[in-house]
Amino acid sequence: MESRDLSPLQRTGQYLTHLALTGIVRLALALPYHRRVPLTGWLVANIIAPLAGWRKRVRTNLAKVWPDLPADQVARMVREVPDNAGRTLIEIYSGQAFKDRLKDITPEGPGWNALAQAQEEKRPVFLISGHFGNYDAIRAFVAMKYGAVGGLYRPLNNVYFNRHYVKAIAQTSEPVFPRGRRGLAEMMKFTRAGNIMAMLVDQHYRKGAPLTFFDETAYTALSVPEMALKLNAVVIPCYGIRQADGLSFRLVFEPPVPHTTPEEMGQHLNDSLERRIRENPGLWLWIHRRWKPGPTQRPDQA
Repeated sequence: MESRDLSPLQRTGQYLTHLALTGIVRLALALPYHRRVPLTGWLVANIIAPLAGWRKRVRTNLAKVWPDLPADQVARMVREVPDNAGRTLIEIYSGQAFKDRLKDITPEGPGWNALAQAQEEKRPVFLISGHFGNYDAIRAFVAMKYGAVGGLYRPLNNVYFNRHYVKAIAQTSEPVFPRGRRGLAEMMKFTRAGNIMAMLVDQHYRKGAPLTFFDETAYTALSVPEMALKLNAVVIPCYGIRQADGLSFRLVFEPPVPHTTPEEMGQHLNDSLERRIRENPGLWLWIHRRWKPGPTQRPDQA
């Protein structure tokens, strides 16, 4: 949404949020890395989250799809989810300092060897993750090993903050493509040449397929499996899993997704992410409105 499409009240609200987040980022970047990351997590969890209504949204989503989760774990996730979001934000803005924390990690899982083989064969690769742990850790690590890794991003609703956020994610690796007709066309050209793309597939897509996620209908874009089938690309679910110290990561590359139908491949990706979230529930961005209605569904049916 462009700023000219916003009402005066929306524009003011976005600008104030932009000022708050930008202030936090600038303050944090003035500190050593090992201090800026936990500080930003604390500030987002304790200042931004309550003001933005994130705590309520976390509880609402959990009540919908994980109603038997113990109350003490729900309360812990209300703190952990925005803390991880804040840490991820400042890590992305930290550029080379973030990459330095990743460069000596030993990647895990059969997908890492599958990636190497695909590169030898000059086959396109889709590295698929979700808003879990630090989703840019994978892209940063692979780019250090193999060169350019493309990224597809959804422009932030906050048009003011989005302007420098895009510059920040480009520090991880370029090129980056905005979601939309033009961005997808440029991404297809890049991928068709045998390059690596990193993408997130856990956001609601109103015109998507009615797949399941946590046993509830979740409208899911099938663009990745459709492109993979068209380009004979390797699709690898992979995750940057934050560790207990809050600063380090495991980088896990699961086996490639078998080429079947777009729906089966899309469900495979949803199931993979769900398993990771159930193992580390506080690392997923539960503030997403992931289970919104589809094109023919009333809001009270979601």
